[in-house]
Amino acid sequence: MKKGIIGRKIGMTQIFDEKGEVVPVTVVEAGPCVVSQKKTVENDGYAGVQLGFGDMKPQKVKKPLKGHFDKAGAAPKKTLREFRFEDPDAYKVGALVKADVFQPGDRVDVTATSKGKGYAGV
Repeated sequence: MKKGIIGRKIGMTQIFDEKGEVVPVTVVEAGPCVVSQKKTVENDGYAGVQLGFGDMKPQKVKKPLKGHFDKAGAAPKKTLREFRFEDPDAYKVGALVKADVFQPGDRVDVTATSKGKGYAGV
């Protein structure tokens, strides 16, 4: 079964492997995410779920976004992303998705957005 979660990079560190060699690793805060919407083939043309991550200050929430999360019964989130799944029925709207959905040895695809630094040349 395909799984998905949203995270953010906390920083970098290093660990030692079995041979005693230093390996650089990235520390990622993964979840918890809330299921804000389920997409169905009948309504949207594809099957998937929409996840939200990262709390927002109440004064920053616009009315359309507030209504979207009120419908899901969850607090507004900063980041919204969709994941396409064959069986979105495994997820319930308003439910939390945590990092414990992954098991040791699972393969993951990671997609990131880099910080834009603008044009830094001459």
